Amino acid sequence: MRAEEKARLEANKLDKRLCRLVGQAIADFDMIGAGDRVMVCLSGGKDSYGMLDILLKLRERSPVPFELIAVNLDQGHPGFPSEVLPNYLRALGVPFQIAQQDTYSVVKRVVPEGKTTCSLCSRLRRGILYRVATELGCTKIALGHHRDDMVVTLLMNMFFGARLKGMPPKLVSDDGQHVVIRPLAYVAETDLERWADIREY
Repeated sequence: MRAEEKARLEANKLDKRLCRLVGQAIADFDMIGAGDRVMVCLSGGKDSYGMLDILLKLRERSPVPFELIAVNLDQGHPGFPSEVLPNYLRALGVPFQIAQQDTYSVVKRVVPEGKTTCSLCSRLRRGILYRVATELGCTKIALGHHRDDMVVTLLMNMFFGARLKGMPPKLVSDDGQHVVIRPLAYVAETDLERWADIREY
């Protein structure tokens, strides 16, 4: 078998596995239903690119209609290539919105030099995404966390926070107004890395 044909067959197998695993997670946790408007959060990394790609494929095959709208949060990081995602999404024909909010300056001002910024940055980002979801009339917020992220989060909470707390595949916000879903909950990071190479994100 020629190398080119072998590579094509391997890509096809990976495509089917990713769609099967994401479809299984959606079904197992009732993530997406008829008429849902899903806000797909894009960071510009391989995970969120892959998530959008797979959700677009599944939407075409789905027995129930649902909408997808891509949202990127531009947090004001210096040197962020602001034109890349809009150009990519326009080429795909996917409706999108770029939400601009300078959380970078806030985090830099509040968090002492040398301390981790992840916690504050995450809280600020979550609040903005909830607001944008409400403005866009979205019923679900899809995040690109994969299986490895979820396992690592559980272990970190156990060893560093003395808590048995994980990252759930589906989460309802404290006020009950927003539903966060993680369609990649069953997907291994290595598969997403391979898919990113194949798709040349």
